[in-house]
Amino acid sequence: MQLETYISDLLYRYDCVIVPQFGAFLAQRISAQVHETTHSFHPPKKKVSFNEQLQQNDGLLANYIAEVEKIPYQVAVEKIAKKIKTIKSYLTQGETIALNNIGDLTLNAEGHISFEPSEHINYLTDAFGLSQFTSAAVSRTTHKATVEALEERTPIAITPERRQSRPYLKYAAIALIALSITGFAGSNWYLNSIETQNQVAQEEANDQMDARVQQATFVIENPLPAATLQVEKPSGNYHIVAGAFRVEANSDKKVEQLREKGYKARKIGSNRYGLHEVVYASYTDRIEALQALRAIKREHNAAAWLLVKALD
Repeated sequence: MQLETYISDLLYRYDCVIVPQFGAFLAQRISAQVHETTHSFHPPKKKVSFNEQLQQNDGLLANYIAEVEKIPYQVAVEKIAKKIKTIKSYLTQGETIALNNIGDLTLNAEGHISFEPSEHINYLTDAFGLSQFTSAAVSRTTHKATVEALEERTPIAITPERRQSRPYLKYAAIALIALSITGFAGSNWYLNSIETQNQVAQEEANDQMDARVQQATFVIENPLPAATLQVEKPSGNYHIVAGAFRVEANSDKKVEQLREKGYKARKIGSNRYGLHEVVYASYTDRIEALQALRAIKREHNAAAWLLVKALD
């Protein structure tokens, strides 16, 4: 049993996945960050950690395994216990347990489990498609110092005495306001006149069209029988996401590629970051969606994930 696969699936939707009699994997949301030295931008993500103290079975992992493998709940609990027994045996022998897409587990000198999370996967679905990038450094202090030096050399000051010594500016301002009001009023009159003329012309054209329609006689000989087309409308709240694209043309191309492979691919809109999301298919049944997800991750795209969302 690939226990890490089930844990990885649940970390996309939950912040705590407890493995009974072993510990809990916790996912904490971290905001986007900018490294001051390398000037690299990191998108928001979920940082995974491990807490050995949380071992009480809450049923989440066992129920999920039971649904996917279609086995009784108690059988799923026994399979988890058997897998954990094997992992603990390897840890006591000093080996490192590598959980794919989650991290590495080791046993320290005090006999406690140490966890090193994997950094190449982001469990925050809102940030799907966002990647790290590096930008050139932006220096704001230099520009500010330049502006301050320029202001010291060329001070600009308007005093009351200077305004009083130029009375013609006041009259020029009054004249400018008067011209603006006159021009605005004339512009409104001209626009209203054009709109009235357009409305009269439109009414005359409509009257002529009505007269021609009333004079015409339409006779259809041997009409074709009515055809009924069955169009399958995609539905369901369980969507298997193939990718998210900032350019909509790329999302259209992805839909065409997936449809050529036989998938019922489509676009389901944009997420909160403005990325156009493309799905392999949508399902109304959760178990059917999970089975399809496992098949897609195994045969086509290991990064595919399940989105639970009601579409308008």
